[in-house]
Amino acid sequence: MLNHIVIMGRLTRDPELRRTGSGIAVASFTVAVDRDFGGRDGGERETDFIDCVAWRQTGEFVSKYFTKGSMIVVSGRLQIRNWTDKEGGKRRSAEVVADNVYFGESKRSNDGGSYNGGNSYGGNNYGGNTYSAPAAPSYGSYAAPAGNPASDFAMLDDDDAQLPF
Repeated sequence: MLNHIVIMGRLTRDPELRRTGSGIAVASFTVAVDRDFGGRDGGERETDFIDCVAWRQTGEFVSKYFTKGSMIVVSGRLQIRNWTDKEGGKRRSAEVVADNVYFGESKRSNDGGSYNGGNSYGGNNYGGNTYSAPAAPSYGSYAAPAGNPASDFAMLDDDDAQLPF
C-alpha cells in the first residue's frame, strides 16, 4: 500500500511545539495550500487548510526555523484520527504526519529587499543541511570561455549547414 503526500504552502500561524510525557518533541502547524484551479465559475482559486504534525527532530526543526507566513514543503503521510468530542459525538480528523520538511522559498537578507545568493533548502530531520542552488541561467547571448584552449565549445555562425543534426 502507498500513503505518501507532498504539500507546499504557507504557515497560517507559528508552529506549536509541545513535548510528550516522555519528552518527545511534537510540533503542530497548519499549511494554507492554494488549489491549482479556480472555482466553478472560473473565479478566484480556493485554499485548503491542512493540519500537519511533525515529531522529534523534525518537529524541533519546524519550530525553530518556520514562522507564520513562511513557505513550507511537507513530505509525509496522511493519517485519519478518530476521536470523541465534548458532547460524546464521534469525530474524524485528517492530518499530515511529516517525515521531511523543507524551506519553500529563498532566505532573504536582513533588509528584506534582496535575495542572499540562491535558494536555501533545509530539511532532513535535523535542519542542518542547506543547499544553494546555482544562479538562474541567462538565456541572452552566449560568450565562449576566454583563454581556455581545452574548451569543447566553439562559436557557430547562423549557417544551418554547420549544425551536426
